[in-house]
Amino acid sequence: MRPRIISLTIGAAVLVTAGALAEWWWLIGIGVWMLIAAFLLEMIYRP
Repeated sequence: MRPRIISLTIGAAVLVTAGALAEWWWLIGIGVWMLIAAFLLEMIYRP
Protein backbone atom coordinates (compact mmCIF):
# COMPACT_ATOMS: atom_id res chain seq x y z
CA MET A 1 0.00 0.00 0.00
CA ARG A 2 2.94 2.34 0.67
CA PRO A 3 4.04 2.58 -3.00
CA ARG A 4 0.49 3.47 -4.02
CA ILE A 5 0.35 6.30 -1.47
CA ILE A 6 3.74 7.62 -2.57
CA SER A 7 2.76 7.52 -6.24
CA LEU A 8 -0.51 9.36 -5.51
CA THR A 9 1.38 12.04 -3.59
CA ILE A 10 4.00 12.50 -6.31
CA GLY A 11 1.32 12.56 -9.01
CA ALA A 12 -0.64 15.15 -7.07
CA ALA A 13 2.44 17.35 -6.72
CA VAL A 14 3.12 17.10 -10.46
CA LEU A 15 -0.48 17.94 -11.38
CA VAL A 16 -0.71 20.89 -8.99
CA THR A 17 2.61 22.28 -10.22
CA ALA A 18 1.67 21.84 -13.89
CA GLY A 19 -1.74 23.37 -13.26
CA ALA A 20 -0.23 26.36 -11.48
CA LEU A 21 2.27 26.95 -14.28
CA ALA A 22 -0.36 26.62 -17.01
CA GLU A 23 -3.04 28.40 -14.91
CA TRP A 24 -5.48 25.54 -15.43
CA TRP A 25 -7.70 25.31 -12.36
CA TRP A 26 -9.15 21.94 -13.31
CA LEU A 27 -5.67 20.40 -13.28
CA ILE A 28 -5.00 21.87 -9.85
CA GLY A 29 -8.33 20.46 -8.66
CA ILE A 30 -7.51 16.95 -9.84
CA GLY A 31 -4.13 17.18 -8.09
CA VAL A 32 -5.76 18.31 -4.85
CA TRP A 33 -8.23 15.42 -4.96
CA MET A 34 -5.36 12.99 -5.55
CA LEU A 35 -3.59 14.42 -2.50
CA ILE A 36 -6.76 14.03 -0.42
CA ALA A 37 -7.05 10.40 -1.56
CA ALA A 38 -3.41 9.75 -0.61
CA PHE A 39 -3.91 11.17 2.88
CA LEU A 40 -7.13 9.20 3.37
CA LEU A 41 -5.38 5.99 2.34
CA GLU A 42 -2.57 6.80 4.75
CA MET A 43 -5.03 7.32 7.61
CA ILE A 44 -7.09 4.20 6.86
CA TYR A 45 -4.30 1.73 6.11
CA ARG A 46 -1.75 2.89 8.66
CA PRO A 47 0.16 -0.19 9.88
